[in-house]
Amino acid sequence: MPIDRTSSAPQGGAAVPPEEYARLQGRITQVSRLATIGEMAAGIAHEINQPLTAIANYARASEILLRKSEDGKADVLEALQEIEREARRAADIIRRLRDLVRGQPSERAPADLNGVVTEVAELLQGDARAHGVRLLFELGEAMPRVVVDRVQIQHVLLNLTRNALEALGEVPSAEREIVVRTAPAGAGEVELSVTDTGPGVAPRIAGRLFTPFVTTKPNGTGLGLVSSQTTVRAHDGTLGYRPNSPRGACFFLRLPARPA
Repeated sequence: MPIDRTSSAPQGGAAVPPEEYARLQGRITQVSRLATIGEMAAGIAHEINQPLTAIANYARASEILLRKSEDGKADVLEALQEIEREARRAADIIRRLRDLVRGQPSERAPADLNGVVTEVAELLQGDARAHGVRLLFELGEAMPRVVVDRVQIQHVLLNLTRNALEALGEVPSAEREIVVRTAPAGAGEVELSVTDTGPGVAPRIAGRLFTPFVTTKPNGTGLGLVSSQTTVRAHDGTLGYRPNSPRGACFFLRLPARPA
């Protein structure tokens, strides 16, 4: 749970002022965001290396074609077009990373939840491949729009997916699977969920998942889910957990749909 706005400091100290509470929450969110990106480093490096390698290969091929013959103009033009496409791809990945890690004021706007997911799908796939995990996307059709800060919700999705990847560490490689879903949830809400085929959450931990400093990771801070819950609550939504069947865990967030 997030820090209590009105709670007193230990040993009878003064209550936390609202502005100090907001600053602390912001710091926690930023630390969690940077930690998540750091944990994704291997997958991110792979995703950026792919277009850079393609650019180098196409440039080399263009040079060879130009040296061999003047009749290869069409092939060279095609190679240059591929270089431009791959360069844009690398630039998009870097832009998304920049947006995810920089601290900035919340900017909420009507958005397609499926679009919010697909913007970071490439980063998620790179992280999944680095862990030998099959990652699937099952995005609902005709989804109602939501009013969100896209970067904040994407950070929640990254955090939940990272948790799922780590939960699959001791599962046989052929059984490692994560599904990211979007669907209407009824009662004027939409749901974004991350489901894995890991060992699930121990009952002794399940009731305290959203408590600060509670973690199942050997080197975890126990702040990732707390930060995510704070973000979702600020969007008038809910973040929750339910067991997956036949095994595994499902973390989900529900957000109010924007009236048509």
